[in-house]
Amino acid sequence: MAGQGLFKEMKKSFLFHAIAAHFSNGLIPVAVLYLILTLATSNSYFEHTVEHLILIVILAIPVSFFSGIHDWKTKYRGAKAPLFIKKIRLSCLLFALCTTAVAIRLSSPDVMSQQGIDHWLYLATLFSMLPVVTLLGHYGGKLSAQSKTPAKK
Repeated sequence: MAGQGLFKEMKKSFLFHAIAAHFSNGLIPVAVLYLILTLATSNSYFEHTVEHLILIVILAIPVSFFSGIHDWKTKYRGAKAPLFIKKIRLSCLLFALCTTAVAIRLSSPDVMSQQGIDHWLYLATLFSMLPVVTLLGHYGGKLSAQSKTPAKK
């Protein structure tokens, strides 16, 4: 049966960390896009979408982080290479930024209609997540490319 062969092939090539990382890291640019739409239109529905997206992201980041740690320990034997250390630090920074944004949004539901420090901190944390996920993706791509490069003889 063709389905069984496909399932076996999928099982061999299934990379849980890559899926988890792309899931959370893909939602953050969308959240920033909706934040920009909120700022441009003052439409509260766009901002509610931002809230929902960052709530999903805060739940997804630990899955991505711990699956990455698992892969690092199993595939790379926990090598202390600078690339891994950067990814770990960036992941922790991303979680801290996302936690801050969620805490502000949940403690002050009308944060986007205010002009106080909470408003500006909320915007700064959301916009700051974008370069962090960009760097995480960049370093992940470098790791992926290195693992596909044949060894030099």
